[in-house]
Amino acid sequence: MFGNLTNLEGRLFDEFKRVEQELDQMFGRWTWPTGIRALAGGSFPPINVASTPEQVDVYLFAAGLDPQGLDISIQQNLLTVAGTRKVEREEDAEYYRQERFDGDFRRVITLPDDVDPERVEAAYKNGVLHIGVQRHVATKPRQIKVK
Repeated sequence: MFGNLTNLEGRLFDEFKRVEQELDQMFGRWTWPTGIRALAGGSFPPINVASTPEQVDVYLFAAGLDPQGLDISIQQNLLTVAGTRKVEREEDAEYYRQERFDGDFRRVITLPDDVDPERVEAAYKNGVLHIGVQRHVATKPRQIKVK
């Protein structure tokens, strides 16, 4: 009655794959996240931002980068980190999935108004770039004792 469903399924998925490849050729590779932990295009490197009364800490997870090639600047409470990541690939290999970011990147993080752009430190260790921005001394809460 239904014939050979296995053959139909195979042809149907082959057709979907063909259409996907044609769309990729016309519009470029799909840039939306493809998994629950996947990043949207333009969000490399992933970051964490933490805040304490003393400083703001920014962590960029960027394994394989040359820290000397990073351009880090702060202006009007905007912290900018830019650079290039090169991923070596086999030229004659056909890749079915490429999840490692390759190319130029730029991340801009808005910092609180009370940070001091003159008191910034950056360190790169084990693939993590840590940028610590101290807060202005005058804006820190001061404990007042009652006599």
